[in-house]
Amino acid sequence: MKKISPLLLFYFIIISFAKAQDRPITTGVPFLQVAADARAAGLGDQGVATSADVFSQQWNPAKYAFSIDKQGFSVSYTPYLTDLVNDISLSQVTYYNKINERSAFAGSVRYFSIGDIDLTTDGTNINTVKPSEYAIDGSYSLKLSEMFSMAVGARFISSNLGITTEGQSLSAARSFAFDVAGFYQSEEVAYRDFNGRWRAGFNFQNLGPKINYDLSDSDNGSNFLPANLRIGGGFDFILDDYNKVAVGLEFTKLLVPTPQIPVPIDLNNDGDTEDAGESDGVQEANNEYNSIGWVPGIFKSFGDAPDGFSEELKEITYSLSGEYTYQDSFSMRAGYYHQSPEKGAVQFFSLGAGFKYNIVKVDVSYLFSASKVKNPLENTLRFSLTFNFGEKYEEY
Repeated sequence: MKKISPLLLFYFIIISFAKAQDRPITTGVPFLQVAADARAAGLGDQGVATSADVFSQQWNPAKYAFSIDKQGFSVSYTPYLTDLVNDISLSQVTYYNKINERSAFAGSVRYFSIGDIDLTTDGTNINTVKPSEYAIDGSYSLKLSEMFSMAVGARFISSNLGITTEGQSLSAARSFAFDVAGFYQSEEVAYRDFNGRWRAGFNFQNLGPKINYDLSDSDNGSNFLPANLRIGGGFDFILDDYNKVAVGLEFTKLLVPTPQIPVPIDLNNDGDTEDAGESDGVQEANNEYNSIGWVPGIFKSFGDAPDGFSEELKEITYSLSGEYTYQDSFSMRAGYYHQSPEKGAVQFFSLGAGFKYNIVKVDVSYLFSASKVKNPLENTLRFSLTFNFGEKYEEY
């Protein structure tokens, strides 16, 4: 990897690459928002209401209750910023097990490596650090009826981004979060020329205390977790015994307060703000923002945008997807993801494919940026390897 000055750890620039936009909402541990599996990545980062698979842990663990296979295990790998470096990546392993026809449990480990960073002084390498983050998840899902299930999940998060220099010892920042999810899948319905199935889902993700990077008691070093609400729906066109086309639509809203517009401060209490420096207002706004607790922040996130309802709508991202499957052994996928230019400008098209043989399935995906802001996953192939085994369950 290229040598990097120890002046600044550029991690937040890597992930939150839309700083130039009007009022983007940034959070801590943003790697939790990156699609870790190739199937969801090929569908435009969509997964809350797609059919159940091993990767459901990240998107909607309630889907596990509808899994057909008794057990599943997957390994996913996503290279990051491949145009610049070759040692930044996101990896994930996932396992689920259906306890019976109505319930299942699952777990996963997600690991984000920022690679090796060489610390130099006057061109001399004095140390090499390896910043990284990881999350360990667990979930339990239960069918409350033949067509609806719910799940709860828990997550331990560790973020070790500190650059340790000589005579200094830094600990990793840690936090925890939980998810509450639901999933609906209808019976197969006969229409005039085809059969069909409806799906819908929601997931309140990453609800938990803020993570503190400077490990002090001050709120200034704390960051909100990327708490969000995912909600979506889909429909399967079951054309015959061999061919199926699934389409989906998903919306995501960050449950994090919007940064406010700084206002000048009357430092002299004389009613005149002309002599107040711009930095004073910025500092005051930052202090007020950092003092917001994570629970009040969830409720504030629905109505605190400075430009009102129109800006609140811009904070909602959406994705569209289509997936063609032949005989449950081959799939082709496409998706589109859209975020407002004022809130990050993450916009891209994605393509993907899946190949299944016996108990093994391989998924790949590729991303094309549709925005002027460069996407760190542009021109990157993502891979997932899945193993499904054990007895089979009937869908209904």
